[in-house]
Formats: sequence, structure tokens, C-alpha cells
Amino acid sequence: MESQDHIAIGIALLAGTLLFIGQRYFRRPRGRFPFWGWSGLAIILSAELLLGLHALWWVTTYFTPIAWTGYILLADALVASLKGESRLRDAPRSFVALAFWSVPLWLIFEAYNLRLKNWIYVGMPLSAGLEALGYVWAFATIWPAIYETADLVEALGLFQATSKLRQPATPAVRTLIASSGLILLAVPLLVPPRIASYLFGAVWLGFALLLDPLNYRWRGPSLLREFETGSDAKLASLLLAGWVCGILWESWNYWAGAHWVYIFSIGQSLKIFQMPAPGFLGFPPFAVECWVMFECLRTFKHRFVAVHRTAPAPATADLDRGTP
Repeated sequence: MESQDHIAIGIALLAGTLLFIGQRYFRRPRGRFPFWGWSGLAIILSAELLLGLHALWWVTTYFTPIAWTGYILLADALVASLKGESRLRDAPRSFVALAFWSVPLWLIFEAYNLRLKNWIYVGMPLSAGLEALGYVWAFATIWPAIYETADLVEALGLFQATSKLRQPATPAVRTLIASSGLILLAVPLLVPPRIASYLFGAVWLGFALLLDPLNYRWRGPSLLREFETGSDAKLASLLLAGWVCGILWESWNYWAGAHWVYIFSIGQSLKIFQMPAPGFLGFPPFAVECWVMFECLRTFKHRFVAVHRTAPAPATADLDRGTP
């Protein structure tokens, strides 16, 4: 199969995904479309045009984070028009925190990639400062993109049904799940690099399995608690969000001047855009993992703050404040 066939398949998958989301959106009752959504759409279209014309070097170089910035604004506006609320409009500080923590959270996977060597970056600016800007900007869009897309999927009402199977999250079940996640995360680091390069799929699953039981135990948002109540809507929304983001990531990455190239050994003869076809299976679980990781971070923060607020103050502090 020639490379143009790979691109055609990718464009067809992208078009089908966007058409599906679009037709569901226009079938839903909705309110006024916020101005930042039009700004996001303008950013995407302008970046696409300038990229095609090779008019500005910085658009070609930073095309991926530029396009994702526009997409995040657009997706948030779509959610606001459907629900009357959104992250950017109603919780801007939380949104900024999501973008901030997106960078160190993604660096965890970059650290794994140093050993597993599944991708490399090419076409980066020669200036260290401009290169760092591209990395930070791009990495800061990952978690917001996943969350905004999951919000959009939920707002579209695609997964309203709940599962009839209520799974009790007993301590034994939670321990088994967390142990499985720990094993999945440890094995790629323990086996020889030649074997480890085939095991990035374990990393896409490991953090979700390891951390969601902690979220449950610490009374934070948890997929296990969702399953316990008989709901699978959150999981389904995240899986679909992973697919949507995945096909967009690969589409925009393919045309960008600075982009990543996959070098793992599986499926190199059948690529869709830059991604070997089997690799697309990793995007849905990756979205689940993103959600679990960030919710674990938030839950830990809330737990830490709560513990320190309820801790008894030292006697000297009471005396200094003049309290009994």
C-alpha cells in the first residue's frame, strides 16, 4: 500500500469522526455560541491556510500547538453552547491548573520513551529557547484537549445508558487492580530494551490501573466508583475522547514542520499519517489514563490540604494569636 493510501485512510477516518460529532451537535438543543469558539475556529483555519502556503515559519514550526489551542477554545465553546457552562467560562483557574500540570504529567511518558524509544521529534527549531517553547506549549495542550473532548462527548449525550453490572470495588479487587498496574509499569523498565520497545501499551494502561484504586480509597473521582454504581458513561466518554483526540493529533502532526515520528517496530508497513495502524488502539486507553492521573493529583492535593487544616495547631501558635 502506497503512502498516499495511508493519508487517504487517515483523512477518511478524520472526516468520519468530525461528521459524526457535528451531526450529533446540530441535533441537540443549544444556546448561544460563545465568542471564544469563533476565535478557536479562526485560529485553526488560519493556521491550516498559512501552513499550506508556507507563509510563516513559526506557523509551520508550531502548527501542532497552535491548532490544539484553537481546538480547545472551539471544544469549550461547543460545550458551553450545549450545557450553559464550560471549563473556560466557569472554572478558568482549574483550567489553567489542568494546562500547567499537563506538562509534568506528559514528561512521565517522555521519561519512559527514553528507554522504550517509541518516537522521536524532528524539525525542531535550532534555538534551545524556541525548542523549549514548542515542547512546553504542545505538552500543555494534551490534558486540556482530553478533558474538553470528554466534556463535549458527555454534552452530546452519547452515553446516557448505565451498565446493569454493578461491580463491587472490594479491598481485594482494588489491590489486585493496583498490583496489575504496578506490574505493567515496572516490566518495561526491567526487561531488555529490545523487548521493552514492544511494551508501551503496558504503560498506556498501567497508571490507570495503579491510581484509580487510590482515587477510590481517597474518595476522589474514580472509575471504580462509577462501576460500583452501575455507570459506564464516564469510561465510554473518555474512550471516545481518546479516539477523537488521537485522530486529530496524528492528522495535525503529519503536516506540521516540527513533529514526532514513530520508530517502534510494530506496523511500520501500514501507517496512517505518521502512526502505524495498531498504534491507534492506544489513544482511547490513553485518555482514560490522563483522566485518572490528573484526578489522582487533584484528590491527593485535596486530601493533603484537608489533613493539614484539621491538624491541631501548636500551643505556641495559639498563644501568639491569643486564642484559648
